[in-house]
Amino acid sequence: MTSESATTAPADPSGDLLVRIARGDRDAFEQLFTDQSRILMAVILRIVRSRSLAEEVLQDCFTEVWTRCSGFDPERGSGRAWLVTLCRRRAIDCVRSVQSQQDRDFADGMKTTAEAGEQVEQTVIDRAESDRTVSALKILPDEQATPIVMAFYQGLTHAQISENLEVPLGTIKSRIRDGMKKLRDELEAGR
Repeated sequence: MTSESATTAPADPSGDLLVRIARGDRDAFEQLFTDQSRILMAVILRIVRSRSLAEEVLQDCFTEVWTRCSGFDPERGSGRAWLVTLCRRRAIDCVRSVQSQQDRDFADGMKTTAEAGEQVEQTVIDRAESDRTVSALKILPDEQATPIVMAFYQGLTHAQISENLEVPLGTIKSRIRDGMKKLRDELEAGR
């Protein structure tokens, strides 16, 4: 009977390999990968539904097996059950991560679209206002329109306008004030 028990395969081959891996046995790791990778890949693939993602998850799982298989306790269950649980947990985390990223990307896209729409709307409003202002400026006499254009579109000060047009500063201020009043009246009448 003793010789029979020596040739009999262990009751939990994956568990025995995990115990050996916990002691740093590289051959046991290679054997576990060879024996279990196809089954574990199928488990993962059923969850993530993408071969490339499944391959990444499987690689992460075997990295975790090598670094943390000391967490396997043969008295709590079989080695294969521990591996399947590890792979399922990692696959579910992967799906959640991918879904979360897709949700963030969608939200960012919606926000960007809304912002772009607001910018277009503001641009249209600004152009309409600008067109109305230009039309209203054409109604003003040149002596009022010119200093207003110089002040608001060229950014010149009243003193600089006075100097450029060779008109007294008080006169420039009066022309701008009177022209702005006419502009305001014209723009409000157009609304």
